[in-house]
Amino acid sequence: MAGTLFVVATPIGNLEDITLRALRVLREADIVAAEDTRRTARLLTHHGISTPTLSFHEHNTRARLPQLIARLEAGERVALVTDAGTPGISDPGIELVRACIDRGIPVDPIPGASAPLTAAVASGFPLEPLTVFGFAPSRAKDRKRWLEQSAAVAHTFTFFEAPHRIRETLSEAAGLWGGRPIVVARELTKLHQEFLAGPASSIIGRLTDPRGEFTVVVGPRPKTTGVQAAVSDDEIVAEFGRTTDCVPGGRREAISAVARKYGRSSRDIYTIVERAKKSGK
Repeated sequence: MAGTLFVVATPIGNLEDITLRALRVLREADIVAAEDTRRTARLLTHHGISTPTLSFHEHNTRARLPQLIARLEAGERVALVTDAGTPGISDPGIELVRACIDRGIPVDPIPGASAPLTAAVASGFPLEPLTVFGFAPSRAKDRKRWLEQSAAVAHTFTFFEAPHRIRETLSEAAGLWGGRPIVVARELTKLHQEFLAGPASSIIGRLTDPRGEFTVVVGPRPKTTGVQAAVSDDEIVAEFGRTTDCVPGGRREAISAVARKYGRSSRDIYTIVERAKKSGK
């Protein structure tokens, strides 16, 4: 008889943020498949759990997957954990879950902490619906394309970013997201937990020493209303000027950003800006 894969949510910072059920499952499991065995060891030691661990991360998935499936098919209980939070987002956990489902191996989720949900509920933005992304791409070209695609998501969404890229990502996003409100959460549930709120352009300067893990929540895109549609050409030109200053992509991206903000076509915005330029405004 096959064993069971337990998908166990672990703390995202504060070690007290773990359920009694999760502790019992970790204690009773035959093996803990962990993204980072050293980090998981600290959690297990803190709670007096001696269950052995086995590394399972993006660089050894191909080798580990058949090993874990073999143990499960032999009747073992495997607890799957990620570095922090709920497995399955930006880690290979979902591949193991899918493999178990395909083979008829029971999968039992043990709910708990989740960084995207923790940051989202603290943002105050409407969360129905909510889209959860993983990490923004690290390569500049891929990140730019990803940011353009994310700008098309009209409702609230959230994603992760590394400390050494957070400023660059927000700078590139400033023109794409227009004036959408965002919340940047740092070191969630830890001693130095911090929430920075405002448009992307205003937050960049407040990130004086970006350290720790960042979760970004982007609020819903403002709905186009009659007031927005009736905005004056002078206001559009002024907004174009402000947007150009904070958009790394220059004039074209600034025009696109202003068009999205006011529900107008890029051609309309271009015409207004050019007309103002010729008139000397």
